[in-house]
Amino acid sequence: MTQPAMISVEEARDRILSGLRPTPAEVVALADAWNRVAAGPVMARLTQPPSDVSAMDGYALRAADGGLGATLSVIGAAPAGHPFAGTVGPGQIVRLFTGSVVPAGADAILLQEDATRKGETVTVNEAVTIGRHIRRAGQDFASGDAVIAAGRKLTARDVGLAAAANHPWLNVHRRPRVGILATGDEIAMPGEPIPAGGIVSSNSHALAALVRAAGGEPIVLPIAADTQEAVAAVADAIIGMDMLVTTGGASVGDHDLVISGLQTRGLVVDFWQIAMRPGKPLLFGQLGAVPVLGLPGNPVSAMVCAILFLLPALARLSGLPAAPPPTSTAILGVPVKQNDRRADHLRSTIETDSQGRQVVTPFAVQDSAMLRRLAQADALVLRPPHAPALPAGAEVPIIRLDSLGL
Repeated sequence: MTQPAMISVEEARDRILSGLRPTPAEVVALADAWNRVAAGPVMARLTQPPSDVSAMDGYALRAADGGLGATLSVIGAAPAGHPFAGTVGPGQIVRLFTGSVVPAGADAILLQEDATRKGETVTVNEAVTIGRHIRRAGQDFASGDAVIAAGRKLTARDVGLAAAANHPWLNVHRRPRVGILATGDEIAMPGEPIPAGGIVSSNSHALAALVRAAGGEPIVLPIAADTQEAVAAVADAIIGMDMLVTTGGASVGDHDLVISGLQTRGLVVDFWQIAMRPGKPLLFGQLGAVPVLGLPGNPVSAMVCAILFLLPALARLSGLPAAPPPTSTAILGVPVKQNDRRADHLRSTIETDSQGRQVVTPFAVQDSAMLRRLAQADALVLRPPHAPALPAGAEVPIIRLDSLGL
């Protein structure tokens, strides 16, 4: 196969995202809506509060009667959920509690700590003012208000708001279904017999966890052997999926058969080869209705590429804004050498120095098979193509892995 020219990380991400669309909407119970993405605006079905209510325990009265030292007659009580049916007139007062409906005729609240009650009379110890301690009808929201915007990832607070707006069910985007395929005669699933010269497959499980953390539904497929027929058979297993992610088999060796195997079933390759490290052999194409993202086989390469390309793709499929992983800055704890033509992503630790600065230190060895180093890393230091050598103390852009929930 003729090797194509390498494209940049930014161009690759743009090309992946350009053809992706959010998944269709589905209806879920409110209890299952956390961390889902609203497929449309959530409109309030009622006004909250529905009436003027008291914000404190106390008494409802007319402000005109609530001067210091005034004595008023108690004509009733209105516990929350049991409104007072009458009207408050001159010289009268009604016992209220937090959340009680303010009765007709009253326009002020006398706090219980500012009142002295003797039998059925109350003396005012602190003058009242009109409207104070009254929550007006619709103060939170009114019927018909959009209380949650479309495209919002629902937090626990949003779930509570939707409940208050009287929604037992919500329209959300379906979780993206992502098939995950590891290829190669040399790999085995954890706990299975390992072939001679073989290794345990970590990529499938790491990627499944990443997909789940990003709100998707991972489907781990059986390992495909190093034959075109075995790889091609995957086309029958991904019907109805929103994306296929493969690991391994997309390089240039005699046993790298993902492209040729899937091409027998109609794979159209968009690009292959990225100017980045780790992760140069990255594939993207279309197999019928299913986009295919082919990640490298080396575990670190696969995870770094998943962070840069799969996470934004999952965001787009989920109905969220798709963007590169967020970056921040830190200062280097050690010098770094000049970079070549490939964007580099250095696995690094972060510490806080005595001045409160974030100090990032790349691992001395950056081998793309060292998964333990990636697990220990706090960040990726971003080194653009042809970036100059930098001394310790220089400021560099980083991707904090904890900011991604990974």
